[in-house]
Amino acid sequence: MPTIQIRTAIPGPRAQELLKRREAAIPRGVLHATPIFAARAEGATLEDVDGNRFLDFAGGIGVLNVGHRAPRVVAAIREQLDEFIHTCFSVAPYEKYIALAEKLNAITPGNFAKKTFLANSGAEAVENAIKIARAYTRRSAIICFEDAFHGRTLLAMSLTSKTHPYKAGFGPFATEIYRIPYAYCYRCSYGLQYPSCEVFCAHHLEDTFKRVVAAEGVAAVVVEPILGEGGFVTPPPEFFLIIQEICRLHKIVLIADEVQTGFARTGTMFASERYGISPDILVSAKSLAAGMPLAAVTGRAEIMDAPDVGGLGGTYSGNPLACAAALACIETLERENLAAHATEIGEMFDRRASEWKKRWPLIGEIRGLGAMRAIELVRTPEKREPAKEETDRILRYCHAHGLILVSAGSYGNVIRLLVPLVITDHELNEGLDVLQAAIASVAETQVKATPSLA
Repeated sequence: MPTIQIRTAIPGPRAQELLKRREAAIPRGVLHATPIFAARAEGATLEDVDGNRFLDFAGGIGVLNVGHRAPRVVAAIREQLDEFIHTCFSVAPYEKYIALAEKLNAITPGNFAKKTFLANSGAEAVENAIKIARAYTRRSAIICFEDAFHGRTLLAMSLTSKTHPYKAGFGPFATEIYRIPYAYCYRCSYGLQYPSCEVFCAHHLEDTFKRVVAAEGVAAVVVEPILGEGGFVTPPPEFFLIIQEICRLHKIVLIADEVQTGFARTGTMFASERYGISPDILVSAKSLAAGMPLAAVTGRAEIMDAPDVGGLGGTYSGNPLACAAALACIETLERENLAAHATEIGEMFDRRASEWKKRWPLIGEIRGLGAMRAIELVRTPEKREPAKEETDRILRYCHAHGLILVSAGSYGNVIRLLVPLVITDHELNEGLDVLQAAIASVAETQVKATPSLA
């Protein structure tokens, strides 16, 4: 029996009512990626207010690696509810904050003493990581990358690359931010090809110190191991080893933003492990607490201790309910070996997507690690013109046929998969069937409309 059950037009009558109320009550700046409203969810499925059942391939934008309402997580939250909800860790601390910090110190990459500070969101964690790096180095400059996304608060937004909708109209931005090209091989900023390029983009960091900002003024390099909102761009294996070596040479703090890549998504607990690097600071969030608002900054103990007492904190930071959820989430990831399943998901996707690429020129590139997979769509393979409109049409088809998906990329032409890692093979294939039909519908219409490609 299929998991997907569509009983009404999408959006259904109840969803249409809520759409009207939403428009009247909520600012237009808040994105509404799918034309549905959730009523309940479990594992990799979501039911809307009209009784339609969907497969969820977005996972709350990478938040639900252990699935909706993971049993251990639900039980842990209920247990904590019976004890207390909030005290503020800076006023009346509690054990679960300490236990979670100890766990993160143990499982993040790097064979050195670590400490962890908890925050509420990925953007907040990124900003605190930079505060800590500046306090430690007594330097101010930060280097980030094109196509990166680090959040929506002022400093995080300044680090973020994509202008619309994230930055347009919101300036002025924070100073001492310097941006360099990422290892986006499919759209190389230097017109080179890997591997003959010898990873020129990584070595370009040294040139940046000569032509843009002095190395002795740089506090940190902040980088996503795989671009998230930027389109799941996956660098060559040498890229981060070179970046790390240059940072070590100049005593610059290397900050890995693993907000989206963390917690088994790429086939290891953290994507940094896939590249063999040990960042000085690792930022995590999203799937850390299975839907509860929580983020973490984990780093070398001597770096983390740089800010003065009171320099770090927040009223809700490390909320006890979120800490309980995170401990249960990590336990689920480990006990159910979801990192290995992420690899299997990626392999299943690749087998099918590689056939799609042979069949439809609309597919420019397939990329990713583990279950963090994406398809970049282009008008023609030769010019690689981003196929934004076609991407939107594919997503609309998927939503209408019971599959929740979201796009990504600076050009809005990337379809990204963020399936809960607890998804079954049957559910995965059912969802991929819908995606295949959506691509076929759009790609074959595109061919008919372009006689030269027929």
